[in-house]
Amino acid sequence: MIKKILVSQPRPASEKSPYFDIASRFEVELVFRPFIKVEAITAKEFRAQKVSILDYTAIVFTSRHAIDHFFNMAKALRITIPEDMKYFCVTETIALYIQKYVQYRKRKVFFGETGRVDDLIPAMVKHKNEKYLVPMSDVHNDNLSNLLESKKLTHKECVMYKTVSNDFTPEEIKTFDYDMLIFFSPSGIESLTKNFPDFKQGDIAIATFGPATAKAAKEAGLRLDIEAPSEKYPSMTGALLHYLLEKQG
Repeated sequence: MIKKILVSQPRPASEKSPYFDIASRFEVELVFRPFIKVEAITAKEFRAQKVSILDYTAIVFTSRHAIDHFFNMAKALRITIPEDMKYFCVTETIALYIQKYVQYRKRKVFFGETGRVDDLIPAMVKHKNEKYLVPMSDVHNDNLSNLLESKKLTHKECVMYKTVSNDFTPEEIKTFDYDMLIFFSPSGIESLTKNFPDFKQGDIAIATFGPATAKAAKEAGLRLDIEAPSEKYPSMTGALLHYLLEKQG
């Protein structure tokens, strides 16, 4: 019986999140506790990559973290971002977040519909003469780079922030008592093994989002009870709802 679930993400800002519907429906306790945190790299670390932001005419954003760290780095380097800089974002939510730093104009902000990087590529191909800069975490795969390469788009990836383990306090370790753990990145799995080197899964259900997270969990010797996204359940909440319906009715 699942009674207490740890979700390794920050608590949703909106009370309308499907997570809260699930908690109410199945009378489960949800604890939102990120296993990882994002930190800025220094201007010195960025300069060591020998990347000049102003050599590029378009920026590709895959997350709000990337937006924050890009504009903060520009400020640290005392760089004024040109008015005609274009921005390509994987979702509309990320695109709208740009308003925090620059005036939003549709003619220079583009976004995909599905949240998948592949869906953004057609818009980038239409602007094939742009020079694309992709701010990333130090933990990333080469999927986007390979896609841009395959379309012969001029691009450069650069690290602008790093993902580190969000260590647990001794008290948290002592009271670590969950029926299910939900992970969203390989770094989260690494954090689990770092904070709990003697972790024994036993009856604890484990859910992962994304193929890279699932792979990391399996390599760590964990049994996966939920793997999302799938064709039937594209979201973690959808997959979780289905699992609880099957197990708890």
